[in-house]
This record gives sequence, structure tokens and C-alpha cells, in this order.
Amino acid sequence: MNIKGLKKYEKAVFALRSLYKEYGYLRYKMSKFEEYDLYAGNKDFLVSDNVITFTDTNGKLMALKPENGKDDNKNLEKVFYDENVYRVSKGTRSFKEFTQIGLECIGKIDDYSVFEVLMLAARSLETISADYVLDISHLGIISDIVSSLNVPSAAEKRLIHFIGEKNAHEITSLLEENDVPDNKIKLLKSLITTYGSPEKVLPKLSALMPSGKLSKSAIQLEYIVNALKACGYGKKIRIDFSVVNDMSYYNGIVFKGFINGVSEGVLSGGQYDNLMKKMGRKSAAIGFAVYLDNLERLGEDENEFDVDSVVLYNSDKDIFSLYSAVSQLIKQGDSVNVTKNIPSKIKYRKLYKFDGKEVELIETNA
Repeated sequence: MNIKGLKKYEKAVFALRSLYKEYGYLRYKMSKFEEYDLYAGNKDFLVSDNVITFTDTNGKLMALKPENGKDDNKNLEKVFYDENVYRVSKGTRSFKEFTQIGLECIGKIDDYSVFEVLMLAARSLETISADYVLDISHLGIISDIVSSLNVPSAAEKRLIHFIGEKNAHEITSLLEENDVPDNKIKLLKSLITTYGSPEKVLPKLSALMPSGKLSKSAIQLEYIVNALKACGYGKKIRIDFSVVNDMSYYNGIVFKGFINGVSEGVLSGGQYDNLMKKMGRKSAAIGFAVYLDNLERLGEDENEFDVDSVVLYNSDKDIFSLYSAVSQLIKQGDSVNVTKNIPSKIKYRKLYKFDGKEVELIETNA
């Protein structure tokens, strides 16, 4: 298939499919509709809690699928999906169909599984743009520090929200209201303001731990990040403890991906064993999604054309000869627009004229 005429996010779909297949991830086809109870009980895990509903012939309220985690499996299962999802478009109250591609690793998750998913997240971003960054955090580290503060659960939930915003003022006010000692407040504020390259952050981890030494979570984060560095991704990784997601669903390592030119994240993921438990499943799970609709805001490559060639013709008396001439251009790898008049809204690389027997090049814009 000739993909030269496709937009960046459309090309990304083809490249990412190939990438995930290389690492043994099998394509998974999700059903369009699920029982609404699945989403009503786990809506915080979704990008949006707005879903399209209808009543089926059995009287069950069904939901047109937004995004959600994969099913459980006793063995380690690696799958990827390339699906249209449905949610409320930002800035409007209307539903829109979006393209999303991602992968999931479900079952007995070990450090290699976590590393592989993070590596594929980095490579996914790299496939879209060389100018990217992958922000990584570990909810075990956040949980260790938050638990040491001994604040009520309601305050803890608000605290996690403020951590995600890096809102030092609200964090201080909330913890002071709950009589948390100044040294513990300072420790938490130090954690959320610690951001940067592995070389900058990893040496500081011990000092950020309540016990003054590396916790099990910190050791895992350091181990995984060092493995990514060894694979050449060190300069593209940032450790950012404000990446918290929802701790009632996620646990362990979480991450977000950004590319230059797009204000919002284009990739998000993490380990979500807690969600699996809420859904009555025993397996662990980690995965990520690439939000391809955000790539529509990314400008196309400079000098990129909508079509390689435009072929102008005056008469269709010999359509076979015209078709044969166009076919030769297509065999050469060109995408071709055949028309009687020059299109006003199409950028083309070459302009041809069909003289009744063959095509003649009359203009080149490359």
C-alpha cells in the first residue's frame, strides 16, 4: 500500500502496528458495545466518563466503547489494538469518533515486562517524532510518602490531585490543616519538584524516601530506567513524580509521552493491577495508548504534498490508454489524481498532461 499521501497520524498507525508485531504483540479486536455497568463502575479509569448508551433488544443498557483495560488471562498475553473510540470532544459537548492505538501486557508481570512496555512507548513516540520526551513516575514511591503522612483518606485523595498539579501552595495548606510535621511537608514538596534526567534525579532518590534509603519501588524505578538508558533512551527520559494518574486503579510505574508541537500528551500508560482487581481479575497488567487524534494538531512535514502526481486529460474516448498511462505512474510509486482541471486545494509534486496515448510531464514542484 502506498502511504505517501497519508497524514502523519495515519502513517503512524501503519508504523506502530509493525513495531508491536515485531515484539510478538498480537492484534486484538475489541467489541463495539459493552454493558454499561462496566463503565459506570470504572469511569475514573477512562479518558472521559462520557459514553454513548442505548438499550439493546434484551433491555440491557449498553455503552458504545470508550477506552478501557483488556480482559484477564492466566498466562502472559501481549496484545495491541487499533480502534476507533468514542468520547466527548474537548471544547464541545458533542461526541466524536477518535482513532487510538495501544498495547497491553496482561498476566504475570515482571521487570522485563515493564521495561519492554516502556521501551515500546519510547519507540512509539520516536516513530511519530524524533523530538519527544517520556515522563516516568512510580506510584509506589508516591504511596510510600503519602502513607507516612497519616492523613484521612478524603484528604489523601485531594493531596494526590494537588501532586498531579504540582500545586505546592495547596499541598502545604492541606497538610498543615491535618497537622503534618514540617519536615514531612518539605519531603513531599521536594519530591514533586524533583524533575529531570535520570542522571539528575536518580542520585537524589534515597534522600527523598521517608526511611532515608531506597524503597522497593525506588529500586525498581532505578533498575528499569537504567535499562532504558543502556538501550539509548536516556536523553529522552525524564523522571517526574507529578505523573500520578489515579492511584485507585494504577500502581507501580506510570508514564506519559509528549512530542514537540503538540501541547497535550500523545501517549499515556502504566501498570493497572488495581483496576484488574476491581474487575474481579487476578492478573497484573501494564499498557499504554497513543492518542492519534492529538497528532492532527501536528503540522505536516515541510514541502509535504497531498498527492505525487496530477494527470490532466481532455477526452475520455480512450479510457484504457489513459488508465494504462496512470498505472505506469502508480507502479513507479506515485499517488495519482486524474482530472480534467487542476485541483485548487490539492498540493501536487508533478503535473502531467495526457495527449491521448501517453502522459507528458509539464510541471514539477519538488
